[in-house]
Amino acid sequence: MRKKEITEPLAERSIIVITLIAAILLVLTTTPGHAAKHQLTDMSIMDAVEHELSMDIVVPAYRIDVIAIDGIVTLSGSVDNILAKERAARISRIVKGVRAVVNKIEVDPPILRTDGKIREDVVDSLLVDPATDSYEIRVKVEDNMVTLSGTVDSWQEKDLCETVAKGVMGVKGVNNEILISRPKNRLDSEIKAELEKALEWDALVDHVLIDAEVKDGKVILSGIVGSAAEKKRAYWDAYVAGVKSIDTSDLKVERWARDKDLRESKYVKKSEKEIEDAVQDALLYDPRVSSFKVTPEVADDGFTVILRGTVDNLKAKRAAAQDARNTVGVRQVKNRIKVRPALFLSDKKVEEKVRSALLRDPSVESHEITVVVINGVAKLYGTVDNYFEKSQADDVASRVSGVILVDNNLVVHDDYDRYIYDPYVDDSYLHDYDWYHYRPRFPAKSDWQIKADIEDELFWSPFVDADDITVTVNHGEATLIGSVDSWSEFNAAANNAYEGGAIYVNNDLLVE
Repeated sequence: MRKKEITEPLAERSIIVITLIAAILLVLTTTPGHAAKHQLTDMSIMDAVEHELSMDIVVPAYRIDVIAIDGIVTLSGSVDNILAKERAARISRIVKGVRAVVNKIEVDPPILRTDGKIREDVVDSLLVDPATDSYEIRVKVEDNMVTLSGTVDSWQEKDLCETVAKGVMGVKGVNNEILISRPKNRLDSEIKAELEKALEWDALVDHVLIDAEVKDGKVILSGIVGSAAEKKRAYWDAYVAGVKSIDTSDLKVERWARDKDLRESKYVKKSEKEIEDAVQDALLYDPRVSSFKVTPEVADDGFTVILRGTVDNLKAKRAAAQDARNTVGVRQVKNRIKVRPALFLSDKKVEEKVRSALLRDPSVESHEITVVVINGVAKLYGTVDNYFEKSQADDVASRVSGVILVDNNLVVHDDYDRYIYDPYVDDSYLHDYDWYHYRPRFPAKSDWQIKADIEDELFWSPFVDADDITVTVNHGEATLIGSVDSWSEFNAAANNAYEGGAIYVNNDLLVE
């Protein structure tokens, strides 16, 4: 210690100490890192999951119980359709600290339907969907449980058939016994190289700490990911051609995996050729798009992808845009794909198919929706409860052969409930719909409460480094300042701000 410090008067030293303590306390209570405010305990994780479920306009959170033990979240309770059950699990996986989700939610349909009627609807749904109509799938239903069997060419096709079956009202669960016709003589080294490439180019997965081992077509993923949602995404990415099974038991979820230094190789600037090739690979693995010739092109700005080509259904066009959007290096997509139905169907026939598809869907079947088809354009009229149901109706119509465009005129009854897109939760991209321009007229909370809630949302998101973001709120409009590592983190931060109650977000984050 220096001599000057030894000889300072005691009173002066006391004042300095008190001042330092006050300054430390001020920092602890105002720092955006929330170190003093939040602790990752099972109780706080449980509270965060319950909060996220309560914020969703689809999941009936009041009917769901949440328990967290050592980061393992168990969901129980009941919902009226299987899509809501799975959505609850997806939402739970995006909460920081959640290592895995055990979904014990029961499906209790509001209307009792016979097994015969459910089977008829599942068969019809598979035949009407342009991506599954050619698959030879057998359907069996017993006690509202659907069993699918048959053979397809890829795991993605198998998963798509299951998704279509789950979209039928009255289905409580799906046993997917579909077999995959695997390519012969594919080397383990080829499989490993391809799945590692898929992980590297997925904008929703940080691949740096993931190791893959392949033996006789069986994949073992080990290492670290930053969230349970990311772990699930890595599992899907690893199912490339030739894979027989995937074991992710050694792939651990640790929140510190979001460290910037570990992601540097992920987000280095990519060349236009690299981005175009990566998007093309993503399109080839999507069974809705793979059979069509769609060409991606990177614009002069280096981060906008332009899609060109022709498909025979509207859902394929939208799916292609989503595949490109989830590729590393892509900020936005200009979708110039043309929809040209393979077979001519009269407007009346298409209209009947759209109406039937809406009646089969558990999310929108209860609403009186009027369908009019003119020159392949499906016009929807009526009233739904919220923006999710409006988007679901739009998506259902887009999957019907013969529909080239959806003109969605449905009126939202609860138009004050915002529907916020999350790539780990939602299958459809809200901004593909030209009708979605939601902006409340006035905030529901004070500015300081909105700011606090936004900072909470940023903290609990495993995809955002909250310490690098400063939030200000003025008359309900939030401004985000700081830096992020990728466009996916840029968008995730904006979504968190909307979830916190902002009526508008000025996203001034710098993507480094």
